[in-house]
Amino acid sequence: MSFPVLPTTAFVDPFGQNRAAIEDIFQTVTQAILNHLTQAGKRAPLPQPVTTAYPAIPEQPGAIADLLAPLQTIMAESMNPAHPGYLGHMDPLPTTASILGDWVAAALNNNMLSVEMSPVLSRLEPLLMAEMAQIFGLGDRAGGLLVSGGTLANLQALTLARNVKLGCGQSGLARQPSPLILASEMAHSSIQKAAMILGLGLEGVGLVPTNANAQMQPDALETLIRAALAEGKRPFAVVATAGTTVTGNIDPLVEIHRIAQAYDLWFHVDAAYGGAIAFSPTHRHRLAGIEQADSITFNPQKWLYVTKTCASVLFRDMALLDSHFRIAAPYMNAEPRWTNLGEISVQGTRHPDVLKLWLSLQHLGKAGYAALVDGSYALTAVMVEHLRQRSDLSLATEPEMNLVCFRGCPPHLAPDRWDGWNAQAQQRLLKQAQVFLSLPRLRGHLWLKAVLLNPFTTAGHLAPLFDQLDDWLRQG
Repeated sequence: MSFPVLPTTAFVDPFGQNRAAIEDIFQTVTQAILNHLTQAGKRAPLPQPVTTAYPAIPEQPGAIADLLAPLQTIMAESMNPAHPGYLGHMDPLPTTASILGDWVAAALNNNMLSVEMSPVLSRLEPLLMAEMAQIFGLGDRAGGLLVSGGTLANLQALTLARNVKLGCGQSGLARQPSPLILASEMAHSSIQKAAMILGLGLEGVGLVPTNANAQMQPDALETLIRAALAEGKRPFAVVATAGTTVTGNIDPLVEIHRIAQAYDLWFHVDAAYGGAIAFSPTHRHRLAGIEQADSITFNPQKWLYVTKTCASVLFRDMALLDSHFRIAAPYMNAEPRWTNLGEISVQGTRHPDVLKLWLSLQHLGKAGYAALVDGSYALTAVMVEHLRQRSDLSLATEPEMNLVCFRGCPPHLAPDRWDGWNAQAQQRLLKQAQVFLSLPRLRGHLWLKAVLLNPFTTAGHLAPLFDQLDDWLRQG
């Protein structure tokens, strides 16, 4: 086929006819990326976009060189998680290996739908996921899948839970008496989204009260289960959280599992963020009980520093996916020893995220990730000590991970004005100290949240933050 209208660089010629031109483009973009990443500490952690208009789709092809200037603008105005003052969310700077893996995966453009369409990576993913499941202690029958985000991981886990516990994979929910998922009132919003998608509605999630440390109360869980059964409802799953989004707290997993087992409920642990603690021999005891889970959500795109997206859902018994979820696709060839992952996943076509995850794990190793987790805890201790020295700053909970949620309580202001002070403090820190803290709402009020995730953030970056807060507390 011949397409005179197309630029000669529209595709990489598989016989190398345009290699020199493509190489120039790749080198130019590589330099732009390197310049961006190696100067990230000199730019704001959260730039304010100036660009408000973008060119419309042109009628005719254009020169690719003309696209490099907009790329520079996009990079300069994007969120900058590499800055040591970017502390607002669970968004890390990426590992070098995961950047390379993403680039190679994009070039290969394989489809994780089937083994035929991704012959190497469709074999690598189940092997790596089985190894990850062992890190959590799930047993020899365990494994998992990579999905595009924790929301889909929770959806996949709860779909399987519904099908297994209610036996409704074939007949649906028409004959089911009000199925119910139990989850903490601090659980991620994706649990309620999953309930809507599964046909349960928002009322299909029973929200369990939490204690002062934002942890699910086991007694309250059992009370809700008994009340639901008395009302003719059918509880089938309980979701525990290992690392709440706002405060980073961990539900009492051992006790929740005991209750789930007593009432024959599927036990799912949303460890999208906190699952990384399993890599640390020093801190993995905080996840005690996770080894009893029927399923686990874990996102390497967070505390393992892998480029987005990279999320996983792990199962104690992978065979349940075959018996209660799998839909065979007649257009995909079958392999005797390997599963077509698109048949057992919520997603069909998927980006091959396994490559960047595998490369990152190979590059940093378990010891490297343990050091990163331990370093985050050490820096958290420094920040907590700063807070304990200041009576005008109040912690939301006792931190259990590298999240610190706090707020200013200026004594010279009425309590109903504290929200406004904290909102102003967030903006002042961003503009005057190059520090970005997020501003979540908790218990009806605004709080400041720091996620001590960046390996280049040091205690030296925290002292000026508190100096600024001290000044503003004095000034009012």
